[in-house]
Amino acid sequence: MTQSFGKYVPIRELGKGASGTVYLALDTFLEEYVALKVLDPELVKVHELGETYMKQFMNEASLAGRLSHPHIAAIFEAAVIEGFGYIALEYVSGGDLSQFTSPETLLPVQHVIEIAFKTCGALDYAYKQGVVHRDIKPTNIMVVDGTNIKIVDFGAAYFHAAKQTQIAGIGTPLYMSPEQISGEPLGHHCDMFSLGVVLYELFAGRRPFEGANLTEIFDKILHSDPIAPSLLRKDLSVDVDRFVLRMLRKAPEERYATWADLALEIAELGDFGRLQSTIPDSEKFTGLRRITLLEPLSDGEIWELVYAGHWMRAPSQKVILREGDFGDSVFFLASGKVKVTKNERLLDLLSAGVYFGEMAYVKGGAIPRQATVTSTTEALIAEFPSSVLQQVSANCQLRIALSMLHSLVDRLALADERIARKPTIAAQTDADDWSGDT
Repeated sequence: MTQSFGKYVPIRELGKGASGTVYLALDTFLEEYVALKVLDPELVKVHELGETYMKQFMNEASLAGRLSHPHIAAIFEAAVIEGFGYIALEYVSGGDLSQFTSPETLLPVQHVIEIAFKTCGALDYAYKQGVVHRDIKPTNIMVVDGTNIKIVDFGAAYFHAAKQTQIAGIGTPLYMSPEQISGEPLGHHCDMFSLGVVLYELFAGRRPFEGANLTEIFDKILHSDPIAPSLLRKDLSVDVDRFVLRMLRKAPEERYATWADLALEIAELGDFGRLQSTIPDSEKFTGLRRITLLEPLSDGEIWELVYAGHWMRAPSQKVILREGDFGDSVFFLASGKVKVTKNERLLDLLSAGVYFGEMAYVKGGAIPRQATVTSTTEALIAEFPSSVLQQVSANCQLRIALSMLHSLVDRLALADERIARKPTIAAQTDADDWSGDT
């Protein structure tokens, strides 16, 4: 295909959809690859569901630039004019999750837990933007690498805050929630049920609701409880049964109240990953969410830091920073405890949720560390050299800088208050003066 679409030049076909064809294309301005959905007006005209397919195409086009999340494929640009149209999307080269749904190709349990956690975060973000995906299935969750995923295809999306009438009765039957089948009002619980079906399939290698035809499948979705996934796979725990089967409950109100509630349970289940050599992304995310300094950051910005940081699981009594050494990294204590000493004198004990090393970071490594920091328990620590933080988004950098500035001002105010309380003492001890800076 030689025809270009704006600045996009198709290279090869990736697949066909209901309303047209998807190509691997080159963005000739940025010299980057994209996935280009091209509307086929003739296909839409002759198909009995052509009007619905056209509305789905328009649905997705309307989201261009609206959803920005590390685990949602970006929609860069869209153009629809008198039956002609295209949508340029982020290209994800690793295939979709359907390649891991057969008994012979199942992913490790911990990998599925990581994927579940990230998908929850992405769907929570979308819902907060007013969007219910409404067609969550393995082929709509793409793999970047490892457990890093991107949700795609918002053509069936339901805008729950919109006032106008929207397309009804769409989705993929095998993954539909009971409320979709019954034509009831939809909310985030609709996507939660569909994701439950996907996770069941990834864990067990089969769907929770099966039948000879759609009538039988719909009847089971509406009235039958699936067997526990752990009965189908020996290395699954009953903890997996608990959260997956709750996602698949018939009544929306019997599922998790919020995506955050579900994500928290999944993250806690993923804690057995601490016995592995690698640190699960879900543990990194929840650890950074405990850091008071990072509270103003969005979930998307926290995910940026998850992927940018240098992570370590330090055993007890490991020296993290040494007094007198040079360096420009700031450290975040995601879990565990550390002690701060100077000249072998104890200055402070710090618990998860704090940061240290910021003075050398602010000064670009031009001054030596003022104290030694040693773990007193097993600790999860994220290190961010200055050069690494300079590579995250400008908004993320600004939020961190402002939060750090506010924190430093608070510490200075506390130091002033201490001095005012003890005016007769000419020189405070190191322990009195120390404000947490290393």
